[in-house]
Amino acid sequence: MSNTAYFDNAATTFPKPEEVYRFMDSFYRECGVNVGRGQHKLASKAAALVTDTRKMILELNHCPNRAVVFTPSATEALNVILNSDINRGKTNIYLSPFEHNAVMRVINHLQKKYDISIDTLAFDKTALSYDLKQIEQQFNDTKPDVMVVSHASNVCGILAPVTKLCALAKAHGSITIIDMCQTMGLVDTNLNNENIDFAVFAAHKTLYGSMGMGGFICDKSAKLEPLLYGGTGLDSSNLNLPDTIPERYEVGTPNLPAIAALNAALKWMSEIGIGAIHEKEQANRRRLLEVLARFENIKPVFVTQDENKSIGVVSCLFDGYSSDSIGQVLSDKDIAVRTGLHCAPHAHKFMGTYPAGTVRFSVGYFNTESDFERLEKALEHIHENS
Repeated sequence: MSNTAYFDNAATTFPKPEEVYRFMDSFYRECGVNVGRGQHKLASKAAALVTDTRKMILELNHCPNRAVVFTPSATEALNVILNSDINRGKTNIYLSPFEHNAVMRVINHLQKKYDISIDTLAFDKTALSYDLKQIEQQFNDTKPDVMVVSHASNVCGILAPVTKLCALAKAHGSITIIDMCQTMGLVDTNLNNENIDFAVFAAHKTLYGSMGMGGFICDKSAKLEPLLYGGTGLDSSNLNLPDTIPERYEVGTPNLPAIAALNAALKWMSEIGIGAIHEKEQANRRRLLEVLARFENIKPVFVTQDENKSIGVVSCLFDGYSSDSIGQVLSDKDIAVRTGLHCAPHAHKFMGTYPAGTVRFSVGYFNTESDFERLEKALEHIHENS
């Protein structure tokens, strides 16, 4: 077990449940074979694991009749969706103010090729919430063709009311995409909703799985252009990809160890309960804010007191110091945080923290009181030496 007080859970949750480590190791030792490439018992066992994992993802999100596509990362999932859903004619795209480069760089690339206009969803910086009335007016003025919303900001933790936003956008016929990398497995969300076209996830974050696995949930009838082409283990005599989901978008060898980790994490999550996981993170967020409030040299930014509108991510500025210098001091004291722009310059420009960025603290289920005590001592050291 690491001796680090870990406050970088928005990058990847750590540690993982012990069940994840054990099952990932044992399954790969006992069944380290490919899926859909053999008729033997080991291949069947591997295939059953993948099927079971898909089923649990759908059950977690209350949408058993939808489909799950696994990709090597959430970034690739977003590339598949956005590269397919940007029309070759005029396309009006609406984004939240907090989008990650996994969205922004894809759209920037596509904007060089196609006629794309980009608008930012209205957000009240005083109330720290989305302005739904103003957004409805935005949609009336300029019809949305595609809307992409981060369910929770990886910079400041602000939650978006995705159900309401998707309903507003879908009323205008928009394609709706929600990035749930910071929320799936943490914020209970019903994806059995025809207003939500695509929900993207990363296994290594709030799903407490391993790195190397992401994907998206969509309707079984969704029509997307594949991003990659290759073998699927299905209909091998046909040089065209299958039309079926997920096979059309899952070419090559799947990351079976990561799927095994996700499978174990989902079972752990089912036992603990998503509500209990969320409450534990909120309790840790409250404890974090208590620690930070002790120091007048620390300025949290875009922090709402309404726990229903935020996850356990808090960005801060330190008087007289850059975020990188604070990060180094904390690292020297075995405290892990994230500094800089967090791959989200779009968010920092909106928040007024560009280009220097912030010190980001992000809690998770496994943070302990000793973590907060060590953090408090480190922050006292910084304050006393400022």
